[in-house]
Parts: sequence; C-alpha cells; structure tokens
Amino acid sequence: MELKNKVLFVCMGNICRSPTAEGAFQSIVEKNSKSQHFEIDSAGTHAYHIGNSPDQRSQQAAINHGVDLSSQRARHVHESDFYYYDYIIAMDSDNLERLKSIQPSESHSKIELMLNYSKEHYGASVPDPYYEGKFDEVFEMLYSACTSFFESIVKKD
Repeated sequence: MELKNKVLFVCMGNICRSPTAEGAFQSIVEKNSKSQHFEIDSAGTHAYHIGNSPDQRSQQAAINHGVDLSSQRARHVHESDFYYYDYIIAMDSDNLERLKSIQPSESHSKIELMLNYSKEHYGASVPDPYYEGKFDEVFEMLYSACTSFFESIVKKD
C-alpha cells in the first residue's frame, strides 16, 4: 500500500479560507486521479464555529468554480493533528505563528504559509473574505496556490 500525503489547511475560524483551500485542493487531487494518495482536511486555530458549515459566501464562490464545500464542518486544531498530518498549511501569518507556537517539539508536521506556493502572492497572507467580502478572489488565489502545492508534492513522490 502506498503512503498517503496528509494535508491540513488552517485559518482562524475554519469557515472561509481553510475550507475553501480544502475544497480547492480536493478538486485538484480528484482531477488528477490522485485521491488514493491524499487525505485532506481543514481546521481553525480558534473554536468560534465548531460544527458549522462553511460560510454561505465561501460555498457560493466555490460552487461558482465547480467545487462543493457543503459537507464540511468546522473544527478546532487538535494537538494530535501535529503528529498525524504531514503538511499543515496556514492561510495567514498570524495563524502560522499560532500553529508554530503550539506545535509539540516531537511533531514532524511541516507547517507552511499557503501563499508561499503562489507565484503572484508569495509570502503574503490570504485575505479574510469574512470581513472583506472578496470570496471569488480568495477562491482563485487559493486554487492557484493549491495547484502549485499539489505539483510540489507530486514531484517529490
């Protein structure tokens, strides 16, 4: 049996950016017939929305691009995630720093910033559409970065 690449996308509340990244990445994986090689999830660094569906505006932006987020439910990052996931991908620098500050020293998860996989936005934070309302723009930004992230993993395998 081949090993799976386990990926966790993380934002603050797990209702906008990280579920969008999860859905976009899942779509890319499926289009490339690699579902058997990946396990994908998302979570939030704060427990504001546990059990809630992604924001309706995020769901609509995803649907506009052929991606369905409706089955996702928000959850909080757990200590066990740092031992389970190979990649933990933060949507912004605040969540990146939060993840690094709570990562157990024995963890081998690679924690990175999502837009470090973007040619256009390298090193930037994904804007929070919850307040700014740029849901389609955020979807496109994440889809592009997720495509590069996927390609970087496939090259390693």
